[in-house]
Amino acid sequence: MLYYLVTALYVFACVVLLMVILLQQGKGGDMASAFGGGSSQTAFGARGGATLLAKVTAAFAALFMLGALSLAIIGERGDSGSLLRGTPAPATPAPAPAAPAPESGAKPAPAPATPESSTAPAQTAPATPTPEGQKPADVPKPPQ
Repeated sequence: MLYYLVTALYVFACVVLLMVILLQQGKGGDMASAFGGGSSQTAFGARGGATLLAKVTAAFAALFMLGALSLAIIGERGDSGSLLRGTPAPATPAPAPAAPAPESGAKPAPAPATPESSTAPAQTAPATPTPEGQKPADVPKPPQ
């Protein structure tokens, strides 16, 4: 509850500070004074009496800084709560089934032969498929 009250006051202070700053009149800094000509004023203009708008600006600037500090402290404590509190966690997907392991007697497929420029390509025997239920060692080898 305190968090929302401080936030509302902070937004109000920001809006009022914005309006008060925009209502103020400039200090007379035209192009001639920007390049050092025309007047013997100080760097930021002549120092005049503090008007009502200047006092209101200082007060709301202090409220702006204190509001930012207090919201940071309240947010650090975690008093504001979480939007996701009380909602169930999403269900995790079921793991994909693992690929079956190759048979222990199976040999890996031979890599394709790459011909070299100086030698003739190697002759390889065509691969024969193994009938189901037989191990590669039980299959008869083709004559060479």
